[in-house]
Amino acid sequence: MRLYRGFATVGSITILSRVLGFVRDVLIAAVLGTSHVADAFFVAFRVPSMFRRLFAEGAFDSAFIPLFAKRLQAEGPEAARAFAGQALAGLSVLLVAFTVLAQIGMPWLMLLLAPGFTSDPEKFALAVMLARIALPYLVFMSLVALYTGVLNAFGRFAIAAFAPTLLNVVLIAVLLAFVASGSADQSAAGVALAWGIAASGALQVLVVAAAAARIGMRLPWKRPRLTPEMRRLAALAAPGIIAGGMAQLTVVISTIIATLQDRVVSWLYYADRLFQLPLGVIGVAIGVVLLPALSHQLRSGDHDAVLTSENRALEFGLLLTMPAAIALFLAAEPIVRVLFQRGAFTSIDTNATAAMLAALSLGLPAYVLIKVLHPSFFAREDTKTPMIFAGISMAANIVLSLTLFTAIGATGIAIATTLSGWINVALLVATLRRREGFRLDRTFRRRCVGILAASVVMGAVVFALVHFLEPWFDPARGLFAQVAAMSTLVVIGLLAYLGAAHLFGAARFRELITDTTT
Repeated sequence: MRLYRGFATVGSITILSRVLGFVRDVLIAAVLGTSHVADAFFVAFRVPSMFRRLFAEGAFDSAFIPLFAKRLQAEGPEAARAFAGQALAGLSVLLVAFTVLAQIGMPWLMLLLAPGFTSDPEKFALAVMLARIALPYLVFMSLVALYTGVLNAFGRFAIAAFAPTLLNVVLIAVLLAFVASGSADQSAAGVALAWGIAASGALQVLVVAAAAARIGMRLPWKRPRLTPEMRRLAALAAPGIIAGGMAQLTVVISTIIATLQDRVVSWLYYADRLFQLPLGVIGVAIGVVLLPALSHQLRSGDHDAVLTSENRALEFGLLLTMPAAIALFLAAEPIVRVLFQRGAFTSIDTNATAAMLAALSLGLPAYVLIKVLHPSFFAREDTKTPMIFAGISMAANIVLSLTLFTAIGATGIAIATTLSGWINVALLVATLRRREGFRLDRTFRRRCVGILAASVVMGAVVFALVHFLEPWFDPARGLFAQVAAMSTLVVIGLLAYLGAAHLFGAARFRELITDTTT
């Protein structure tokens, strides 16, 4: 099935990106730890990342791909190329103007994003400087998002999925160069990393633009004009700014609250990085592939194919997400200890980060389901409904984060993030069912029971292994012993899940492999 092949392509390349991301974070943890420089860098990095997902990946993909697919199917490649060129010009001008304004207003923006930093003027000033250096990444990644939409509409997922790995490659190179220099100046390391972020954005644009040119989509540069097509794109993108970027806004809100207590920003960052691995590999892969597929099927009037695609995407997401969530919850502490506890990252940081990761893991299925459900709205050119539900979810997150942070401390932020994700899922599902735009088929119902049963079996195995291997996760045993113990945990847990999934009929992996390779 082509849908599975697309999931596999994007997912496998995303795994590479996430593995490189972990290498990057291990190096950052060793160089910066949870120092004031680390706090400043992580907040500064979130500034371009936040706006990238609001203006580019979330809003732009949800609005651009259905309109581009409609133009491609109805009028042909040349008309679609002209439409993409108009979008390129308008997006570039808008984001360059926004970047200039953001550079000027960065101190006020940082005051909004990290109010807790004002008690430490040195940290606040460093965060402002690093954010200014990294901010051009927003412009570059917005252009990457446009070219990615073009490539995905043509079913060319590989290069678009590969481009984000260049960020990690560049930052790893910067960190290795810093370590090799023997310098202990953490502020200098933070500045070098910020420049690396901006440089990687320019490199990614070159890669995806070249890939688009190879399929005849060398986009023309035109004077921006507010044509009817651009008005429609803007109308769809405006609510998509909130709907598509709500996960990032939730993280930003959590960061604002986290700045009220020292080191919490860094704990949340490291926990979120681990949480983002399965979310990126599973949720993002499904969302990237499903939106153009649904758009083409709806344009063709094949509603049975739409329902089948939605069910298989949901099934595929749960098949991979449920075991990942259970494993992260049960093995949070050894995972954090093996990956990060060295250098400036202490056992106190491990315990705090692991508690946040365990709480976030309970929301992993929710955020993957959001990635599965959003394309069902976007493909129908409905970006307003997800926007409304995202707003409700964000409001719930703010109230819950403040309440739980005050009541139980830092872990309350992660619990609030999890609860707000499930609120969003409940609203999306209820609306789709009411509109008859989504219906669970018999195959999904049967396999879902098998997925849950297999996940329980795997959970029991992982729980036993975590306790049995506990002594070998201790840093005193050495890195080789730690990696061997973690590898044993992962391999045995995976085999237990695969065996139970086959036994309970959750998936027929031979058929799944055939579908992804044919």
